[in-house]
Amino acid sequence: MQSTKLLDEKGNWRDSIWYNRPGIGLSEKGTAYLEEVFRWAHQADPQAQLLYNDAEGEGVNVRSDAICSLDQRFRARECSHRRRGVQMHVPMLDADMPAIAANIARLTALGVQVQITKLDVSLPVNSSGRSEPGDSARQANIYRGIVRACPNSSGCTAIQSWGVSDKRSWIGSHSRGARGEALPF
Repeated sequence: MQSTKLLDEKGNWRDSIWYNRPGIGLSEKGTAYLEEVFRWAHQADPQAQLLYNDAEGEGVNVRSDAICSLDQRFRARECSHRRRGVQMHVPMLDADMPAIAANIARLTALGVQVQITKLDVSLPVNSSGRSEPGDSARQANIYRGIVRACPNSSGCTAIQSWGVSDKRSWIGSHSRGARGEALPF
């Protein structure tokens, strides 16, 4: 199954029909295909608010450095992309809140509007699907930190959770029952 993430964990481009295969005729031309997609979307609807959305780049790391570099290239080439979607699937209770805040700040400093598009903070769960006592308080601190980091950066304009209820969450099936209780209800 092809990943929907454009960049891998090391910040390199993933193989895809769009990036390095014939696809739309822009193979071996780096990010030209992505820039062209934004141009086409803008031509189709000049009022559309275009957003590049990616995961696992919420803190400051190799992957988020590559995403930041991509935003810089878009800006230099006057691509119509003006928004960055930051998916925050937080799988550990030791999220680096200063790094998350720093990453939001550096993206907004580029003139990119940041939107947190898929926030969830999963907990380790036992075979009954329940977390350990105390984990929910740590989880609440992470949610609180992220919710505070966004408005502290003037260009962060939205926070959306990846659902409201754990009833239909993807986390339990994705983790084969090892994680859960990721959403507010």
